[in-house]
Amino acid sequence: MTELLAELEWRGFVQQATPHLKAHLARGPATAYCGFDPTAASLQLGNLVPVMLLTHLQLHGHRPIALMGGGTGLIGDPSGRRSERPLLAREELRANLERQQAQMAHFLEFAGGRALLLDNAAWLEPARLVDFLRDVGKHFTVNVMLQKESVRARLDSGLSYTEFSYMLLQAYDFLQLYRSHGCTLQVGGSDQWGNITAGVDLIRRVENGEAHALVAPLVTMASGAKFGKTAAGAVYLDPTLTSPYTFYQFWINVDDRDVEGYLKLFTLHARDEIRELVKAQRADPAGRAAQRALAGDVTARVHGADAARAVADASAILFEDFDPRRADARTFEILAAELPTAPGDATGLVDALVQAGLAKSKGEARRAIEQGGIYVNQQRERDVERRLGAGDRLGGGYVLLRKGKKEYALLRRETGKGKRET
Repeated sequence: MTELLAELEWRGFVQQATPHLKAHLARGPATAYCGFDPTAASLQLGNLVPVMLLTHLQLHGHRPIALMGGGTGLIGDPSGRRSERPLLAREELRANLERQQAQMAHFLEFAGGRALLLDNAAWLEPARLVDFLRDVGKHFTVNVMLQKESVRARLDSGLSYTEFSYMLLQAYDFLQLYRSHGCTLQVGGSDQWGNITAGVDLIRRVENGEAHALVAPLVTMASGAKFGKTAAGAVYLDPTLTSPYTFYQFWINVDDRDVEGYLKLFTLHARDEIRELVKAQRADPAGRAAQRALAGDVTARVHGADAARAVADASAILFEDFDPRRADARTFEILAAELPTAPGDATGLVDALVQAGLAKSKGEARRAIEQGGIYVNQQRERDVERRLGAGDRLGGGYVLLRKGKKEYALLRRETGKGKRET
């Protein structure tokens, strides 16, 4: 346990911590929590840093609490926001909360009480306003609250009393967890420092107790883009919002300048393993050994080992020298969701190219074949009379067509009334 902070510092999780935290953790197993407001239908990549912080705490013998903000989510945290977020209906918030709760199980072991999953609506919704103001509000001065970054950053653009009160609610969460579960540490992102230390102060004032805070720095991308964002928007952990293929692609395309830091933050690879991956990456940048390890590890944790293997194969088929015949049906189902797909009822390659949208006419298709720009299952084809048959089918009955270097399409075998197999 005494090695925990050194490990967290090496991995890049520590930007700021309260004094004497190391000594506190060295005394024995502690209970630590992080809060997650379910204002979106899924956790996203930006949530992974505090989730991985909890994971490391658990691996070092401490007990993590994932606190879902069924109560605070009704208010909205002003931290990191330029304007007030829309208030969600209780029904939407509850649905979001249930989906996010299931995602936590991919990172934390809850069996036997080794980790807890709680909802702060359990104590915030029944709270009486006058009692709350007397018991909690009296311990906060407005001038101190105005100095907190989450508040100060919004004073010019406007901050409602609703959002201004969020700090009190988060501090009250910490107090409640201290009382009911002996929780003495709260972790989060650096933008939460003011809210977390407000809870530390509240515990000291009300219970004369010792509590601590630890925050991680904001994760950045060397490209200057916001971490966890793509041209299509945020990258979510829910496969219905971000496909496992797109999720994998985010990680496999990580900039060489970022990959070492991301391996430390988002995987559990040991120091020697990361050192060897970075060494291999520098020796052969085109091989992307570090990115492969990163993408495979995070995708497997979030979506499962089978999905990670299938999306890795799908990616390799399109972007690397990988024989598509080695892939199974699941891989091609993934590709079918990412590529143009046409019914495979055209047995001639010329007709298939037109049907798949890779050529506008049969004449264009013939010219492309003759010029060597057409591939069937990644094999160049120059025969304009080529017929597609059962021997061309890959996993799930697909045929992979390619024009040039980057234009792909799939033909899918169709059976049944009015259809015939290719």
